[in-house]
Amino acid sequence: MKDRADAVVIGGGVGGCSIAYWLARLGFGDVLLVERAELTSGSTFHSAGLVGQLRGSLSLTKMMMSSVELYRTLEAEVGLETGWREVGSLRLASSQERMEELARQAGWAKTFGLPLELVSAEEAQRLFPPMSTDGVLGAAYLPSDGYVDPSQLTFALAEGGRRRGAEIATGTRVTGIRLERGRVRGVETDRGPVETEIVVNAGGMFAAELGRMAGVVVPIVPMAHEYLVTRPAGVPLDVATMRDPSLLVYLRGESGGLVMGGYERHPAPWGLDGIPADFNGRLLEEDWPRFEELMENALVRVPSLADMEVVRLINGPEAFTPDGEFILGPTAVPGFWIAAGFCAHGLAGAGGMGKLVAEWIVEGVPSLDVWEMDSRRFGPHYASREYTLARTREVYATYYDVKYSGHEREAGRPLRVSPTYDRLRELGAVFGEKSGWERANWFETNAPSGDESLRPRGWAGRLWSPAIGAEHVACRERAALFDETSFAKIEVSGAGAAEFLESLCDNHVAREVGAITYTQMLNPRGGVECDFTVTRLADDRFRIVTGTAFGQHDRAWIASHAPDDGSVLVEDVTSKYACLGLWGPAAREILQPLVLEPLDFPYMRACELAVGPVPCLALRVTYVGELGWELYCPTEFGLRLWDELWRAGEPQGLVAGGYRAIDSLRLEKGYRVWGADVTPDETPYEAGLGFAVKLDKGDFVGREALVSAGSEPERKLACLVLEDPRSVALGSEPVRVEGRIEGRVTSGGYGYTVERSIAYAYLPAGAASPGQPVEVEIFGEWVAGEVAEEPLFDPKGERIRA
Repeated sequence: MKDRADAVVIGGGVGGCSIAYWLARLGFGDVLLVERAELTSGSTFHSAGLVGQLRGSLSLTKMMMSSVELYRTLEAEVGLETGWREVGSLRLASSQERMEELARQAGWAKTFGLPLELVSAEEAQRLFPPMSTDGVLGAAYLPSDGYVDPSQLTFALAEGGRRRGAEIATGTRVTGIRLERGRVRGVETDRGPVETEIVVNAGGMFAAELGRMAGVVVPIVPMAHEYLVTRPAGVPLDVATMRDPSLLVYLRGESGGLVMGGYERHPAPWGLDGIPADFNGRLLEEDWPRFEELMENALVRVPSLADMEVVRLINGPEAFTPDGEFILGPTAVPGFWIAAGFCAHGLAGAGGMGKLVAEWIVEGVPSLDVWEMDSRRFGPHYASREYTLARTREVYATYYDVKYSGHEREAGRPLRVSPTYDRLRELGAVFGEKSGWERANWFETNAPSGDESLRPRGWAGRLWSPAIGAEHVACRERAALFDETSFAKIEVSGAGAAEFLESLCDNHVAREVGAITYTQMLNPRGGVECDFTVTRLADDRFRIVTGTAFGQHDRAWIASHAPDDGSVLVEDVTSKYACLGLWGPAAREILQPLVLEPLDFPYMRACELAVGPVPCLALRVTYVGELGWELYCPTEFGLRLWDELWRAGEPQGLVAGGYRAIDSLRLEKGYRVWGADVTPDETPYEAGLGFAVKLDKGDFVGREALVSAGSEPERKLACLVLEDPRSVALGSEPVRVEGRIEGRVTSGGYGYTVERSIAYAYLPAGAASPGQPVEVEIFGEWVAGEVAEEPLFDPKGERIRA
């Protein structure tokens, strides 16, 4: 075995072998894969092998599509069978809400060119003859889906890697990760040390144990997943795979018989106190009592299953994550990467996942926006086994549930609360959760002031309240008070802080003390990696404020570029400061009596002042398009700050506002959301943020790519308004221009001031001009609209500068 490698991949499952294959295929020097036992002996060998391409996110769907592309060609490339069977897939609907879900998926599929079609129950039965049509309203059929043999695929990937120079060492157990000055320098194995600067933890259910060797938390929980295999019983060999999510089950053909499994409501975590050292190529004991629920459900859909002979009930542990997404990418330890937590769809994504991770290692940035799968998305609270377990249980138990827009997870809550939490509860807050924080979505006590007739049609109106509109209107006409304590706050300080930030930001941020700058940080391709404001607090100290869910990502991006000479310190200070946002035409009238200084400092400036007895840093910024301030104070003062503002605002009709109102307000002003309207796949020019780019300020990451591409992109983010105000886009809907699908919605909602349904979408530049007719497909219906001049509200920005 090599004692030196350019990259060491730990884990001989399908994920590890795919990464080794792609690293070798991309020509990444010496690649070594080490496996504690034999290839596929972890979770891979007992996977059911279903491959479905259409997923809930853009990047995950593209990853699955990339997998299918590889599975179609790998056998011819390496001369080994992969067991790929492109038999198509069915997803049944036995309720109206499931039919709505399928209609939404059909629209989503069109934006990828996937040939998904909605079929009748009778057509579904033709494609899967054993099924009963009782209660089935319809189905979605995707002919390019299928299933794959997990072991054959893994061995084919391993062979492909070997042919390109990768070495695979089985029977080699990793015993330690060698670090020097916080960076990876090698791995220790029971066959000797291996020097390397890149380690990929593809350990599957062992990934948490391997992570601890490097001081990295990998929040996964092995779940005992069961499925049965029957003997041949005359089932056609080319039968489509079938999922009946309402019954929690999936089925596929297997040599004339069936494979049947699912996701029960009462899952069984396993190995919480450690996985036995000799658990290689092994299964768990059959657990028929736990499987009974799924068996009864399956008999409803496939009655003939009762007469089939069962060969075996497979019960094997598979690693699940607290949010049901993969864990991919670099970690806080330079050189230590993770590719784990495949949540029972690892076979479906393995080919594309290996390509993505390999490209990420070779090129330094991923080829897709993968924040939802990024290993750095989890906060420190996921070091808690109790919290991780609670969230992961819920993910497994609700695997097949319909997830409406605005759906909130419940497990492990409440965890992180602001100092005003009890006050918000008293005011009738309906809480949501983000990054562990409890946040008010709206206040139901405001609902009587709203308009029930504005409830959007379909899914957009399910998790909705008239209170959202009431809070929106109050902010526009009087004032609203928002608790934004959960917003992530990052401080960059030190003698080199100014120069360092200038090298990362596309805007000029090293301005005078007190200046606030809206800026992006770009990747080398010119894509937007971060989108936030920067306030200069002192010559050597800056504070960044970013979205609640993006703090982990943004801090990691900044820290990964920081010099290691001690001249720059990057610190997450989110929990140190409470933040309240006071906005609206009456905001100055409310705040002025509480402070000694005149509130005449301009927009995009910061000022230290006392609000009553509370020391604050006041930032004159807005995400709602109204006069007002974000007020930051040490956390212990947060409750008193709320009370002072609330008492002062009552005579002016101040209302408490939630995040749903903020989203509606920001849509009217055209303010973007990173991760939806803006991602690492788009440049500032494409996103309509070119005004923040200062090419003449000197070099910064991504500048060269922007200069090469030019400031007139081929596609642009466009503001769309729909003719039917109650047809509200939720995101991902296809957009049609002159009969052709030209884009997909990035975000949408209703604007209570402009009284229009608003959606944003990337369109070809020639179709992004105001007045251009468009259509947006919302649950199977094409709704007419047009591209509008933005922003829709206060286009000259007079209100924010009042």
